[in-house]
Amino acid sequence: MEIYRVSFIGHRVVDEHRQVADELDTVLSMLLEKHEYIEFYVGKNGEFDELAASAVRRLKSEWSAFCSLTLVLPYEIANLDLIEKSYDEVIMPNDYKCHYKAAIEKRNRWLAENCDLMIGYIKRESGGAYKCFSYARERGVLLINIAEQIEPRDRL
Repeated sequence: MEIYRVSFIGHRVVDEHRQVADELDTVLSMLLEKHEYIEFYVGKNGEFDELAASAVRRLKSEWSAFCSLTLVLPYEIANLDLIEKSYDEVIMPNDYKCHYKAAIEKRNRWLAENCDLMIGYIKRESGGAYKCFSYARERGVLLINIAEQIEPRDRL
């Protein structure tokens, strides 16, 4: 079986929750039609991560045999035993001790290095999400920026 790997990265704050959730549902459904099995990798550092994880869970409710959801943590967190029940797997690719911001950056690099496609929510050219998305682009990873797919509220 061929496994297709998808990572998510985005800014902590999402302005258009409903639109982003709808676009994620659309993109994930299209991916499932094209690929035999998909491993989804997501962090837990903001609103986009939560929206992405929720979208995968909605997809898994019907197609659990065709996809998995892995939480990729930069460091140990409290209540992990409760959190891990919402994921198929939890991994921490950083087995070294460093400042938490450096650990997040190293985890983000891991997300970019271990995917076939990165789905992002990138609205500004600054911050860790932007840096990770740019790194993935440099590596030749296929990219989808959800922020470019949705209509801004001021246009509606």
